[in-house]
Amino acid sequence: MILVPDFLTVRQLAELISASPIEVMKKLISNGIMASINQQIDYDTAAIVLEEFGYEAQSESAYLAAEEAKKRVANSTQSWRKVYTNEKSTDLQRRPPIITILGHVDHGKTTLLDTIRKTNVAEGEAGGITQHIGAYTVTHQGRQLTFLDTPGHEAFTAMRARGANGADIAVLVVAADDGVMPTTREALNHARAANVPIVVAITKVDKKNANIERVKQELSELGLTPDDWDGDTLMVPVSAPRGEGIEDLLEALLLVADDQEIVANPNADPTGIVLEARIDPSRGTIATLLVLNGTVQRGDVIVVGTSHGRIKAMFDHNGKQVDKAPPSTPVSVLGLNTPPMPGETFEKVKNDKIAREIVEERLSTREMQQVKARAVTLEDIFAQLNASTKKELSLIVKADVRGSLEPLVESLNELSNTNAEGIKVRILLADVGNVTENDVMLASASGAIIIGFNVQIDPAARRSADTHHVDIRKYNIIYKLLEDMELALKGMLTPVYAPKTIGVAEVRQIFNISKGNIAGSYILEGEARRNAKARVRRGGKVIVEEASISSLKRMKDDVREVRTGFECGIALDGFNDFAVGDRIEFFVMERVN
Repeated sequence: MILVPDFLTVRQLAELISASPIEVMKKLISNGIMASINQQIDYDTAAIVLEEFGYEAQSESAYLAAEEAKKRVANSTQSWRKVYTNEKSTDLQRRPPIITILGHVDHGKTTLLDTIRKTNVAEGEAGGITQHIGAYTVTHQGRQLTFLDTPGHEAFTAMRARGANGADIAVLVVAADDGVMPTTREALNHARAANVPIVVAITKVDKKNANIERVKQELSELGLTPDDWDGDTLMVPVSAPRGEGIEDLLEALLLVADDQEIVANPNADPTGIVLEARIDPSRGTIATLLVLNGTVQRGDVIVVGTSHGRIKAMFDHNGKQVDKAPPSTPVSVLGLNTPPMPGETFEKVKNDKIAREIVEERLSTREMQQVKARAVTLEDIFAQLNASTKKELSLIVKADVRGSLEPLVESLNELSNTNAEGIKVRILLADVGNVTENDVMLASASGAIIIGFNVQIDPAARRSADTHHVDIRKYNIIYKLLEDMELALKGMLTPVYAPKTIGVAEVRQIFNISKGNIAGSYILEGEARRNAKARVRRGGKVIVEEASISSLKRMKDDVREVRTGFECGIALDGFNDFAVGDRIEFFVMERVN
């Protein structure tokens, strides 16, 4: 296979195959083409000549375009898109775009969705199977669009955190009478982090105090320049109650979809994601599936996480029974043995036996699966990025004041352009204020690291970071921050560990045994762990800095942990001189900044 430019000279063609230009000219003449050694010929002509020499030609521009498309998919935060890279290009067909609605809570997202669907959710869905469908389809100009009926960036982010966001386009809703709100900025950050194109719907334009130009100005300051200001973001004024602008919005969504590579193989084994699941008293488990590739058919056996079953019936968003669902189609299905988790991916298997075997294997390793893979940390970012095709470090930057934030962002961007390892630093969010739980959710969904400069971490954010294994780094010296970033990108940053107290016990009685003394203790807070370390305090003074726990007992049983409010017996290696009233602190070593 030889890559051939769209145009090249006869001499260049000869050099590609290490042949004599005279021989190439003879082949051209035999095909009725008279060309001198420096004359340009096109790709089609060159391909004919190469074929006669026994070579297969491929267009260089087409090859590079295909590679760029693969790279975009590989770099996408939407891991589900990678399923399409395994399909032959000849098998892929255009599929309807999947659209999600994001924005501030009171800016008219639900009203907009209701108007597009032309039904009232409260009246049309009460008691019906479509009550929890989670998505629906509309037709505009003979083309289908699928809307995820779960407005709000929290739901959107929760899906992305599982690597299963199914949206192709995000509609950012901004009210003309209210303008950009903090939640609007958050929604925009989540959409950008998901690498999906954005269309803006400016709602409530019928209000007396509506100011469309002000909204456009505020959005342009956030990097969304309106198309009528020579930008590339389509912004459509709409009034949902009056039905104004709805046709224009649908048209804008189709235009954006036409610019995207929204394809699937309808003939492949079906796969997709779960939008919602519940148990109906009369029907059993009902799960809403969004098909992303292949075609789901009634009778298929599917596996979703640790749920499985044969599809007994399928219903579309109107509650009508259907026998099959092609790509981009949401359907409610009956037949799964248990409700799967929203955001999990489903796949088709050959029969029930294979489905049960897969689920049994997953259940047997559930404990291992529940141990989360260690999140991206600054210390090991170099190794992780080198092992990945995605050479990109995502950051969320929070600073105390704008005066600190702007030079910090500029320095990080400069570091992105100058590091020899070729790793791009991508700043998902740069804002002032403390680190919040919303920041942690964005970091969790995007695999990002949070950088805090002269700010605090909200308690809820700290708890969420521990739960989702998000690395938060705090600094008060900008040079130290940039130094750590540079070392991390070179793979030279070493982790720092510090003790973290997990529990405190009070010694209330001493027991003498042949092997030494046992401290009969009461757990005042936290927990005592057998595999932790311990320090002993007496009258506020530390008398034992660090000791291993040789024995931890409840009653007469050896245990691994004892929680707050329970009594236990504690023995420490190398220390027997316990006294009533001593405090035993249990701690583990934890990685810190």
